[in-house]
Amino acid sequence: MRLRWPRRVFAQVLSVQLLITTGVIALTAGLFLQPLGAQLDEQAEQRALAIAQATAAQPGIAHAVLAGRPGPDGPVQAASERIRLATAASYVVVVDTQGIRYSHTTPGEIGRHVSTDPGPALTGHEWTGIENGTLGRSARGKVPLRDTEGAIVGAVSVGIAYDDVRDVLLQALPGLLVYAGAALAAGALAAFAVSWRLRKRTHGIELSEISALLDEREAILHGIREGVVALDRRGRVRLVNDEAQRLLGLGPDAIGQPLDAVLPPGRTTDVLTGRVAGTDLLTVRDGRVLLANRMDTTDGGTVATLRDRTELEQLGRELDGTRGLTEALRAQDHEHANRLHTIVGLLELGLYEEAVDFVAEVTGAHRATAEQVTERVHEPLVSALLVGKSAVAAERGVALRVSEGTYLPDGVVDPRDLVTVLGNLVDNALDAASRHRADAFVEVEVRAAGTAVVVSVSDNGPGVPVEVRELVFADGWSTKEAAPHRPRGLGLSLVRRLAERYGGSARAGERDGGGAVFTVELPEALRAPALTPDAPRSLEGVNG
Repeated sequence: MRLRWPRRVFAQVLSVQLLITTGVIALTAGLFLQPLGAQLDEQAEQRALAIAQATAAQPGIAHAVLAGRPGPDGPVQAASERIRLATAASYVVVVDTQGIRYSHTTPGEIGRHVSTDPGPALTGHEWTGIENGTLGRSARGKVPLRDTEGAIVGAVSVGIAYDDVRDVLLQALPGLLVYAGAALAAGALAAFAVSWRLRKRTHGIELSEISALLDEREAILHGIREGVVALDRRGRVRLVNDEAQRLLGLGPDAIGQPLDAVLPPGRTTDVLTGRVAGTDLLTVRDGRVLLANRMDTTDGGTVATLRDRTELEQLGRELDGTRGLTEALRAQDHEHANRLHTIVGLLELGLYEEAVDFVAEVTGAHRATAEQVTERVHEPLVSALLVGKSAVAAERGVALRVSEGTYLPDGVVDPRDLVTVLGNLVDNALDAASRHRADAFVEVEVRAAGTAVVVSVSDNGPGVPVEVRELVFADGWSTKEAAPHRPRGLGLSLVRRLAERYGGSARAGERDGGGAVFTVELPEALRAPALTPDAPRSLEGVNG
């Protein structure tokens, strides 16, 4: 049977860890046994050397070597065997200067030349080492044998059987194996725990599948038309796709940095970091209307998705404009119907002069209203907006007045931006005034100051409390009920964004006599300076 390498990630990790653990333990055991064997050899050699030194120091051995001939019954053999038995040495051999044995464990070897070189000891040096002799391999110690005057008369060689040294090593081996087995078991358990956790985190997928999943994730993240921003538990950016970079104005260097460091303070940053909670949260970033949602991940991080609703918001505002125009036409139709009925009644009653006077009065009032606007506002889109809003205001019971200080020449850089600003302010003023007063009115002033345009819209409604005058410009903040086709809380935010885009400002204040006044300054909104003597010198007329 052929062994196959596992395909699952956790199984591969477990196998590799087990192999590494086994290899490390085997290497550690080998590194431990090698110096242990060398240490045991050295201990045996030093023991043999000590026995040889003690033997050479015995009184009478040197004299017996000089006085007698070697023999099994000689005094040297008797003393050597006594020492050998007392020390459990393998042998104790005494030789003369010619290398002839005077003692040996085997009596038949006495009188013969030694099998190993006694040269170092006969020259006066002590020697230790491992050698093979007639009794086999042994750890040996050799020392010179001297007489009472210090002259070398022979040598003493003592051997410790090498099998004894190996037995000591083998006796230590079971304990070593126990420790090695325990270490292997602990390593295997740790490897299994790590692999089990890895299996849970990777859901048991194969290694090749991880690569495929990563490729698919990259394709999805960078292919979808929604922005995706992933943050770790510390609020640092760990992923941002192409669409999110476009919507938020981020670069690839944002990866790894805190979100607060790559985005300016504001609602967008608060929504993405979770400081503002909720679903389908609206925010504005660089003139773009974004819809954001967040979801927490199991590792403590978050993933935020962003959808660009700029075009949808523009369509919604166009729909609002269309509805406003429809309401204005409906109001005018209703008003014209009433006036026609009045004229018909006057004619049927034969009151011809009264009918003529009534028609002249109505026609003159409408003409006066339109002429009043067009004389002061030369930009067609803005004047059309004011005329249409006046009809809507009349139907809602609100008087829409154009300030005497109003003057706007043609040559507006982008009339649509001015229409957006003025339309939002007028709508908010109409809502505020119509809900709280019977004699409600809204006053509009649009004036040019060099290349700048200043828009001021005031009403006699409840006003804006001081504590929320900045909050009303925040994304998503509104006191009105959300419309079916789009959420509330973007009008004033867009007004301020447009003002800031032109380098200007938008602020809320209190109108003299009660109510609110919103002032928006749009520098460089006109192509060239265009002032007339009728142009106002300040906004005091509006506030009054």
